[in-house]
Amino acid sequence: MPQKAVAGRSGEGVRSDCRVIFESAETGGITIALTSKVASMYGRLTEELASRVLESLGVVHASLTIDDSGALPFVIAARIECAVRRSGVAVSGTHLPPAGPGYGAATEKTRMRRSRLYLPGNEPKFFVNAAFHEPDAVILDLEDSVAPQEKDAARVVVRNALRALDFGRAERMVRINQLPVGLDDLDWIVPCNVHVVLIPKCESADQVKAVDERIAEIRQREAIENPVYLMPIMESALGAIRAFDVASATENVIALAVGLEDYTADIGTQRTLEGRESFWARSQVVNAARAAGVQPIDTVFSDVGDMDGLRASVLEAKALGFDGKGCIHPRQIAVIHEAFAPADAEVERAKKIVLAFEEAEAAGLGVVSLGTKMIDPPVVKRALRTVELAEKTGKLSGGWREDNR
Repeated sequence: MPQKAVAGRSGEGVRSDCRVIFESAETGGITIALTSKVASMYGRLTEELASRVLESLGVVHASLTIDDSGALPFVIAARIECAVRRSGVAVSGTHLPPAGPGYGAATEKTRMRRSRLYLPGNEPKFFVNAAFHEPDAVILDLEDSVAPQEKDAARVVVRNALRALDFGRAERMVRINQLPVGLDDLDWIVPCNVHVVLIPKCESADQVKAVDERIAEIRQREAIENPVYLMPIMESALGAIRAFDVASATENVIALAVGLEDYTADIGTQRTLEGRESFWARSQVVNAARAAGVQPIDTVFSDVGDMDGLRASVLEAKALGFDGKGCIHPRQIAVIHEAFAPADAEVERAKKIVLAFEEAEAAGLGVVSLGTKMIDPPVVKRALRTVELAEKTGKLSGGWREDNR
């Protein structure tokens, strides 16, 4: 009996997407009906792509209707695959887009993560130009930004995007769904060169270990060499209390993040700009992360029109000890990068301290002084960190030592 299903969207206001109607058949081969504003240029290519996707899935007899609103090939393929799977037709394979530029590159465990841009997993229109804004990371989101009935569609779109798109220098992150559902998300994304998996609403080391173990199984099965790192997100009172256990659960944890919308709801209060209600949780995350040797990452700033408020929030986060912050709009990225960078006065003082320390060390002196002041080891450590950050953000050139001696 014929089976029918729909995936994707089309119509006024929709861009970079398509609507696919799939209906199985018992005979007749494959028929494709395409509606597209660019059919004269790409119609034949789209139909050929559709045929290849159906062939990869093992579909022999079916009718396919595609209403294209400027979707890229990886999106068209994802929508077709989702519609076929939704129909209940048995599939005998899958369709993976060709690997795009930069596919297969690994990340660094200690790289900068000042900004991470959230991209709703079922909204491919936001994916295409994400690298243009130069965030430190992009987060293809399978969790809160995706409606429950579209989780299956988001998995296919995100998997295809990880393979096909060039995200430039941005680290490739995916926020999976809350466990245990999130464990099934891993089968879709780990084989496609994801760098970091975000674990939402994390409340125990066991949850982190479960994700890490599933990833290890997939990497072994698929012969994946690049490591996949983890970033648990503390979003509840229990999670904040257990922050150190979570941060130290496995060596693949590279950062610990805090999510304040869910946290404040969990403790029964409202989130405010002043942040008094979340000061303890944020401090807990910073201290747990530092104690475990991983990066503390602050929550998002939800008012995308308030740049002054964002800058103040970043400076506060920096003062508390955070290394980065979430973004929900590209316009937030530049402000976050500028505010997390060390100020010129900080850099100049740090340079003097580091040079004094290195000169004292070279002379075999046990005491470091700058002018008439003695410099304690914690001050030197902080100055070294400031210089390192200034070098990474382009505020200092690699030859600054020689220039200042």
